[in-house]
Amino acid sequence: MIGLFGILKMGAESLAAQQLGTEVTGQNLANVDNPAYARQRVLLQTATTIQTPIGQQGTGVTAVSIQQVRDALLDNQIKSETSVTGSLAAQQLALQNAEAGLGEQISGTSATGQDGLSAGLSNLFSAFQALTTAPTSLAQRQVLIQTAQGLATQFNQVSSRLSDVHNALNTSIQNDVTSGNQLLGDIASLNKQIVYAEAAGGTANDLVDLRQQKLEALAKLSNITSTAQPNGSVDVSIGGVTMVSGIAQVDSLQTYDAGGGQILVRAQTAGTPLTLTSGSIEGEINVRDGALATLQTNLNSLAAQLITQVNTIHAGGFDLNGGTGQNFFTGTDAATIGVNSALVADPSKIQASGAVGAAGDNTVALALAQLANNNIAGLGNQTFSQNYSQTVAGLGQSIASLNDQVINHDTVMSMLSKQRSSVSGVSIDEEMTNLMQYQKAYQASAQLITTVNQMLETVISMKTV
Repeated sequence: MIGLFGILKMGAESLAAQQLGTEVTGQNLANVDNPAYARQRVLLQTATTIQTPIGQQGTGVTAVSIQQVRDALLDNQIKSETSVTGSLAAQQLALQNAEAGLGEQISGTSATGQDGLSAGLSNLFSAFQALTTAPTSLAQRQVLIQTAQGLATQFNQVSSRLSDVHNALNTSIQNDVTSGNQLLGDIASLNKQIVYAEAAGGTANDLVDLRQQKLEALAKLSNITSTAQPNGSVDVSIGGVTMVSGIAQVDSLQTYDAGGGQILVRAQTAGTPLTLTSGSIEGEINVRDGALATLQTNLNSLAAQLITQVNTIHAGGFDLNGGTGQNFFTGTDAATIGVNSALVADPSKIQASGAVGAAGDNTVALALAQLANNNIAGLGNQTFSQNYSQTVAGLGQSIASLNDQVINHDTVMSMLSKQRSSVSGVSIDEEMTNLMQYQKAYQASAQLITTVNQMLETVISMKTV
């Protein structure tokens, strides 16, 4: 038998166990609004039993450890989904900026807006058509010049805005790489603290929470593979290259210029270009070299063909003074297109006539107006308007597809977060119930000690009688 003093010891250990349970419950309640926190619980175990003549007798309870309630599978799923969502969100934002750069509101696969390129192209050919009705009118020629200058300015501005989006993506890639390296260093440091804490026989639950938060933040930037080690550390690799091994950061991310301002990412120490499959860095590279590059190429082709086709016809005509050979547009693409300064200075030099000395002839002006309906070989046998509409449609489809994917992945992410919350999240009702349970157990243990104390006093008083 354990005797009265054994019972006292049992009561004291019970008090300690219930107090620890209360403390852990308080920690859970304090972190109820902390999304990175995983609830904890005290693992209680029956104390070592003793052998008595009538069998084994228990000696109370002991607290074995403070356990963290986590589901590794859910954590990995959330990391993976976070990485995909990071890529989609980066692409969505970039294409929305590109849409704004066009200066038009894209609805489905069509563009609307009075100041967009679609309206500008229409206005240019309308101005050519108006010139056919009054080929000698200086006022009509001035209107044509102003309309053409407006269109050229639109091309210039759109090109500049899209270049700004391109440059902003490069900057975002570099910023994300800097953030990623900081996170890798933080993870290695947390690994070290966790390994040392657990090697000393303790637990590092709060550090594990913080490390998980860092891992998910890193996953938002890039696809990662994390592997848990027996000593409590986590190894991290990106694109097949180990970045964190145990308590050390063995490599880091580095940006480099692959040519033409195309910023890519490699492992700094290994020098290996990284194959990124998700994360915001991958999304930024993907949209920059994909949808955005296609949009820029198509607009440059449209501007180049407009310059070539208009100049070819215009250069063969004659102005009001019999002059010929002048180009209407200058430049080679959307960034450089402009109206010939000689025509701007003197609209009479617009070559609208098909014959020298025939000032009232509108042959060339008519041919320029008819360009609006011509299928241009350099534009895939489409008219200028059709080609631009197709370009807009491509951007619109990309945005619509991304919007749908973002919604779908947000739904999946929400479901996973709810599942993890049900496993690892803090329930106020549950914790309050536990708190009352620990309180009652503590009171009962205190009452046990009081009772044994009274029994000991009785025994002592019997001895003194």
